[in-house]
Formats: sequence, C-alpha cells, structure tokens
Amino acid sequence: MRIFLLLFVSVLTLLVGCTSSSNSSSAAQPKEMVLGHNQPTTHPIHESLVDFKELLEEKSNGKLELKIYANGQLGSEREVIEMTQTNAVQFTKVSASALEGFSESYSLFSMPYLFESQEKYREIMKKPVIQEAFYNTTADNGFIGITYYDAGVRNMYTKDRIIKTNDDMHGLKTRVQPSKTSVQLIESLGGTPTPMSFGEVYTALQSGIIDAAENNESALTDNKHGEVAKHYFYTEHAMVPDILIMNVDTYNELSEEEQTWIKEAAEESTALHEPRWDQKMKESKEIAEEEMGVTFYEVDKSSFMESVKPLQESFQKNKATREQYNLIMEEGQDE
Repeated sequence: MRIFLLLFVSVLTLLVGCTSSSNSSSAAQPKEMVLGHNQPTTHPIHESLVDFKELLEEKSNGKLELKIYANGQLGSEREVIEMTQTNAVQFTKVSASALEGFSESYSLFSMPYLFESQEKYREIMKKPVIQEAFYNTTADNGFIGITYYDAGVRNMYTKDRIIKTNDDMHGLKTRVQPSKTSVQLIESLGGTPTPMSFGEVYTALQSGIIDAAENNESALTDNKHGEVAKHYFYTEHAMVPDILIMNVDTYNELSEEEQTWIKEAAEESTALHEPRWDQKMKESKEIAEEEMGVTFYEVDKSSFMESVKPLQESFQKNKATREQYNLIMEEGQDE
C-alpha cells in the first residue's frame, strides 16, 4: 500500500510540473500541491493545516490547490521530509527536533528553558527576523520553512515517581526523542535518557522499561499515556515547535504573488492555531484528571533551571547555534 501511495504522489507531482510549465492554453489550470504529515485528522495541528489549505485556495481564487495526506499515510516523519526534499510532495509538517540532522540551528529549540514563557515563545516565533534566521538554513537540503505551529510546552510525567526538584530525576529512566539534543536535555535535568519512538511509550511505561516521559498534556489522552502514568509535573522545560516546510524548487518557481499567498495563508493559519491549541490542552487536562485519575503538580523550577546551565552555555558557544541563540535573547527582551 505504501508503494502504491508513493507512486501515486510521484505521478501527481509530475502532473504539477506539467501544469506549471504548460503553455497559455492551459494556464488557467490550478497548480496542485501535496502536503503529507503524521498527525491524525482529529489533531489540532491537522486542523490548522486544513486552515492553511482553505486560506491558500481562497487567496489564490483556486489557482493553487493543496491535497493533504494525514496520519502518516505517505510514511514516517523522516520519510516525508525526504519526499519533500525530492519534490515528491511539496509540503510537510515536522517537529523542529527532526530537522536537527539537516540544520544544527534547529537543535536550539531542544535547549531547556530557551523561552521564559509560552506567551514570549509565541511572540518571538512570529518575528520575521527569527523566522529568517532558521527557515532558510535548510535551503541547500531542498526545503525551507514556511511557518511554525505551537506544539505545546513539554513537561515530565511518571508512572509512580514524584518529582519536586531535579534531585528526584536522578536515575529516572525517561523516554526521549531519538535526537542528540533530546538526550542531552534529559541528562542535564538529572534523568537517564532512553531514546525510543513515540509509539513505543505506552507499553514501555506499562512494562517498566521506562519510568517517565515528557510531552504536552494531550499525550495523556490522545495516546492513552494517562492510563499508566498517573503523575504530571509542570517542569515546562522545553517548547519545541512544529515547522511547516516546503520544497525550495517549487517555492522558487512560483511568482511573487503566489509566494505571498502561501506566506499569508501560513501566517494566518498559525494565528488561528493558538486558541485551538490552548483549548485542546485545557480539555486534555480535564479528561486526564477527571476520567483517568492523573494528578497534576506545580514544581519549583529553580533547581531544574540551575541544573541545565552547562548545557545552555554549550549552545551559547556552539558556532552553529550561537547567532540564533543571541538573536532569541535579544528579541525576547521587553521593549
């Protein structure tokens, strides 16, 4: 089935190319593009990508059309990134952590306590100077960033351990995303990182392979982690955005007007996404608390923030992240 889908998308891409290079007799035909991602259709980010599609088609009066394949229909996150590189698909939505291997600057988002609050994070991420500092760093890899979507504040949750300070993290086997920076993050917090795919977390918690994981509140409900992890701690240690990326050749072949439609539709979909995300997190917490028996805790973050200072300093000194780090610090200062 996967092979069939890939062949289908490849044929569709060829048709897109024929459309874009056709003569005046077929110039009225819409340019069709494809967006693949791994979230279910009930996920708020999928709903925001639908906003992007509808806004784009409205702004272009149907001249640009977008077909969305959700729920990993076209492959894993990494596979769809590679398809975007080769223009087999034109867009995908990925976690910034998945882009570390293409541009080390994206590893900065896995730095603990990069942003002082979610409000400040959203304010900074919308600034053109910040977007320019990241989005074009992957152009040589075949794609660029178009916009970001808030993927939540990452917090710790455990099967049975109580966390009050970073001392309580010592020896805590914690699932992390399979990236170098995610491993360093948990180590800096005092835990023992265990890299694994997100789909393995439920059974790993259940069986005791891991003691803890870290994610936003929706992981408790959408992925049923609240059935086995009964303690959720607001460490608020990281805010890793999702990035909408686009094949750079397709983007460059568009007219300035068409590029403007894409940028405006993306920016507006990001703005629509924020209240939707906030409502989702509120609902997830209520369900986890009332129906799954999860207890939520506020923690004193000072010990965690102190423990990660050496890792923060390494980002400040790293040539690949130093410029972006300083820029975020400058843009985060209150005017």
